[in-house]
Order: sequence, then C-alpha cells, then structure tokens
Amino acid sequence: MPLFEVLREAWGAHPLVVLHDTVRGRRVRIAHRGATVLSLQVRHGGRTVDLADGYRDAAELESRPSSRFAVMTPFANRIADARYRFDGVDHDLQPGVTGPDRTARHGFVRDADFALHALDADDDGAEASFGTAIAADAHAGYPFAIALTIRYRLDARGLGLEVTMRNTGEHVAPCFFGWHPYFRLGDTPMTSWELQVPARTVVATDADYIPHAGAAAFVPIDREPALDFRTPRTVGALELNHAFAGLVPDADGRLRSRLRDPATGLGLALWQERGVMLAFTADTVSRDVRGSLALEPMESVANAFNRDDCAQAIALAPDTERRFRCGVEFTTA
Repeated sequence: MPLFEVLREAWGAHPLVVLHDTVRGRRVRIAHRGATVLSLQVRHGGRTVDLADGYRDAAELESRPSSRFAVMTPFANRIADARYRFDGVDHDLQPGVTGPDRTARHGFVRDADFALHALDADDDGAEASFGTAIAADAHAGYPFAIALTIRYRLDARGLGLEVTMRNTGEHVAPCFFGWHPYFRLGDTPMTSWELQVPARTVVATDADYIPHAGAAAFVPIDREPALDFRTPRTVGALELNHAFAGLVPDADGRLRSRLRDPATGLGLALWQERGVMLAFTADTVSRDVRGSLALEPMESVANAFNRDDCAQAIALAPDTERRFRCGVEFTTA
C-alpha cells in the first residue's frame, strides 16, 4: 500500500476527493464545486486539528459565503466599478446595473463544477487534477476564453497548487490567479497568533479597497510600522485587509508568509512563487468574525485589469499558457 492515497467521497450531492498522508495522519478534502478545499486536517499534540476554516456544509459550498478557499480566476479581488479597459477596449462586467450593486469580485469559477482530470498516489505524494473552462462571452464584459487546470498535491511538506491558465480564444486576454484560504490554529484566539509577511511595501487603497493609481499604490513598509510583519509578531487587535508587495524570497526562491501559535507550536507557511500576499483578519465575514485569518496569494494586485503597470504581467496571448504555483506547508512538530 502506498504511503499516500486518494479517496473518493460525497458531501450531499457534491463529489469530493480526499488526499491522505497515511504516515502523518493528514487529510485534505477538495470539492469538485469550485475545486474548493474544504479541510486541512493534521495531527498535532496527539489530536487531529483542522487548519482550514472552510465551508461547514454543502449549503455553504453552494452559497459560498466569504469565498472560503475560493479559486479566483480570471481576476482576484476587486475590479473598480465592475469596469475595465484592456488593449484599448472598454468592458463592463455588469451592464445595466447602477449604484452600490455594481461589484466585481473574485472571478467566475467559484461555483463552477470542475471536471476531475486525474488522480494519483504513491510513496511520495497524492494528487488530484481538476479543470474547467471560461467560454468566450459566457460572462458579460469578458469576451475571452480561458481553460483552467488546477493540480493539488499533498506530500510530506504540505499541500501544493499548480495552476495552468491557457488562452483558447482568438484575442489577448487579461487573466491572473488568486487563492482565498482561511486558516485557524486550533482553539486559541487569533489575537495570540504570530504573523510574518516578508514585504518591502504595503498596497495603499481607497475605502473600497481599490489600490491607488500608479506608484502611489506601493508604500514602503517602513512608513507603515503598524503593518510591518517582517519580523514575526502577534496579530493582536489589528484589523487587516491589506495586500503586501515586494515579498522577499527564502533561500529556495519561495515567498513565504507564516502563521504560528506560540503557545502550541502549531503553524503553517503560505508560499507562492511571485505576486502579492493579502492578509485579512475576517472582520467583515458573515460568521465567526475574527475566527480565522486569510492569507491570499495573488499573481497581481486588485483592479489589475485597469492598471498599466500590471498589463504585461496579466496579458495572455492566444494559444499560450501561464502557470502559477503556491501552497501551504505545515508545522506540526
């Protein structure tokens, strides 16, 4: 029997995949709906702890409150006024909608039923690959076609994601990836957890969390000492809904943001290969306010579709693909 295995389960009407590390007692449950991670179970201190503050039942998976563990494509976070200009053309994601109801957040695939492409397990890891497609003109204001594949892999270090975005249309498309996981560290309050984000700058935004134009969006972290987490420190009562940029890599090239409970030693590292990290203390969620902390790796900042300084990085030419890798490493010893 391999040291890792892949199982199939159901959650109401929703099929699930379970990646299981039989040696360390770790289990990751993933729904086909949205390719959404539901739980990250690890063994710590002689008991099983779920590091994920995911959806609690199938009804939440369907209504997706707070976008827990959402896969965000072709854009992450917000687009100002649900309008953007790309390659000289104006687009409206909510034609006919006026006033405060105009919102565009987190892309188009959160409630897509992903196809299961492959399952595999051996002594080194267990993995599952999911795929879906965004058809041209399937969504107002987005006349582009994108094929999306997500490969989840559980190994001895933790859970990794490899995302492939392919432009299957006829025009250059704006497209980038983000992930929206919420983490908790056992039963201790978030105020006592230590956070570390190795950022040189923090992204300045308006009241709607839209980054300021141009270079004004990127403020040196030395000018915002309350948001300086380059050295681990407790979250305390601080309210975070901030993106951090200029992330400094570790020796292996990965950009790691870390969360740890100093009382128990339980912790994790959220890694990404490029982009920005958004930290959110869940002060405005619909349940369990400040019960978990979201660490969201994103290829680009919010409103990237409208930013000249992001245009080259998010442009995807026809019949080409771009990949993004991120994941979570567990500290359970």
